[in-house]
This record gives sequence, structure tokens and C-alpha cells, in this order.
Amino acid sequence: MTEAMPWVTGRSRVFGVIAHPCDHVRAPMVFNPLFAARELPHVMVPIDVAPDDLATVISGLRAQQNFCGLAVTIPHKVALAALCDHLGTAAQLTGAVNAVKFAPDGSIHGDNFDGVGFTAGLAAHDHEIAGKRVLLLGAGGAARAIALALCEGGATLMVQNRSPEKAEALVGNLRELGGFDTVSAVMDHDGHGVDMIINTTSLGLHDGDALPLALDAVDAHTLICDIIMVPERTVWLQAAEARGLATHYGRHMLDYQIPLIGSFIGAL
Repeated sequence: MTEAMPWVTGRSRVFGVIAHPCDHVRAPMVFNPLFAARELPHVMVPIDVAPDDLATVISGLRAQQNFCGLAVTIPHKVALAALCDHLGTAAQLTGAVNAVKFAPDGSIHGDNFDGVGFTAGLAAHDHEIAGKRVLLLGAGGAARAIALALCEGGATLMVQNRSPEKAEALVGNLRELGGFDTVSAVMDHDGHGVDMIINTTSLGLHDGDALPLALDAVDAHTLICDIIMVPERTVWLQAAEARGLATHYGRHMLDYQIPLIGSFIGAL
């Protein structure tokens, strides 16, 4: 460790990113250099927890006096929301969290910044949302937050999920709690006639995964988006680029919400 970097001491604050598996997470590679640059003696570590062990691990972290917060990713966003004592507005609407802060009294507070991070990343790369027809693949924690942000941004949204009932539940939630009437659940959509397709599923994390959606019927102007961060250039994005389609990488969703997450969990 160089003199320019902070060092971990007995007074350091510990943060984590919780996932299963953890090999795809990018948050430590983003936060730890920020800690170093700001001379903060914090550290962020990956925490690999199977779903069945989530409640046990969270209970332990509540009792750890120097543990202050979590970034949350696949597959824990929905389950961890249920373990929080308090939820922010986006987390309440989506039923999912991607950031959790641990208060000194042991209570945990969750919120969700995936949606605002994703749409901010789109805007920063000159991709409009308002008035666009968007096909969202998946209905998990990240999908819920992104769906909310897209609806708030004026998109017409279609949600497709392997389990149709989950897509329908997400649509119902957005209509009932958010008052949005430009969202619907679809089945077997081939990608034709939309302006943007977003993969929020885990397909692409591992070698040999099927494509989230075949691209044969996709229009030439359609933007292909992924939220997977590692690998950065998923097979799906490679296939899209080979067809001459514009693409939007998963790293942007995290990059544009880092200040929000960092502030929320007390890391930055």
C-alpha cells in the first residue's frame, strides 16, 4: 500500500456488497479507490451469501459494531428488503433494495437506487426515455427499480419474465402504487417494434448462458441494454454489436448511482 492510500486500522468502518455468487460484483473496485482518493480509512468487501443463509448473515452484521452498510445485488434485493426495519420510497414501490445502512441502534434502513442510476446513465449517453417504447426483460429487484424510473421518465413499458405471474405482479404494483397506466406484461415478445430492450436477468453472467432474447427480429434503431457488470461485454451485447445495434453497458447503472449509494450508507 502506498503512502497516498489510506490504511485499515482498528477504527476503520467496514462496508460490503452482498451477492451470490460474488465474482461479478464491481462495487469494491469502485468504492475502495474512492476511499483511497479521499483518504478515508474505510474498506468495502464482497460478501457471498446463499439465499437460505441471508437472514442469519444479516443478523450477524447487525451485531457488528463497525459494519455500516451494504450494496445489494443478485439475488438478494427482494429478500433483503423484507429484512429491513425501514424502507425508502423507491424500495417501498419496488419491494427491493440495493443499498442498506446499519444504524448504531442495530436497525437497518434500505432503499433502491438502481432505477435512478440506470436512467441517469442513459441520459448521460444521450439516450432519451420520454415517449420511447421499452421492453424490459426480467421482474426481479433491479427490474422493479428500473421499471419505476422508466415509467417516471415517460416511457411506455412492457415487462417480460420467465414466470409471467411475476411480470404481472410488477405491472400491477406500478399501476396501483405509482399510478402508471403505460406499463403492461407481455409474453414471447420477439423484440420487434421497440426503441430499447433492457436485460435485467442474470443471463450472461456465466459461460454458456442462453441469450436473454434473440435479436433476429429487433429493429435497426433499437438500443440494447444490459445491467450485468462482469463480464462487461456480455455475449448478448457482443451479438448486438455484431448486428450493428447500439448498446449500453451495465457499468453505467452503478457508476451513476455511486454518489447516492455512498451517501446513503455513510461511506462517502
